[in-house]
Amino acid sequence: MPDETLIDRRTLLAALAAALALGPSHARAETLRMRDLYNKDLSFSDLAQTMENERIEVRGYMAPPLKAESRFFVLTKRPMAVCPFCETEAEWPDDILAVYTKRIIDVVPYNVPITVAGRLQLGTYEDPETGFVSRVRTVESHYARD
Repeated sequence: MPDETLIDRRTLLAALAAALALGPSHARAETLRMRDLYNKDLSFSDLAQTMENERIEVRGYMAPPLKAESRFFVLTKRPMAVCPFCETEAEWPDDILAVYTKRIIDVVPYNVPITVAGRLQLGTYEDPETGFVSRVRTVESHYARD
């Protein structure tokens, strides 16, 4: 009987060591604030440039979508009941983020905080369906209420 207990302990220790060596099944996204993405002159920060094409998380609020059955929305720093982003690229505010998803979005009320996780992309992009121009966005994104 003592040998069985010893084998069980060895098996358990080996399994724990293997689990620690393997780590999590996917890398956790780094949580950023919108202000972390820009310098004071509205150029992209060193951190944003370092994180480009990496998965990030950002907290904020879903602005009312531009159209029904969309696969993208705009995340705002503060709740906004009206269009905060109907501007040109030159007037792009530093406190919003375009969010592109694989699925049609389920609209979340504008005053309910959410967390978005997606792959960060920088640079000018014009959405072919809406003509919406963004300077910074996440793609392959998921979101959930906080």
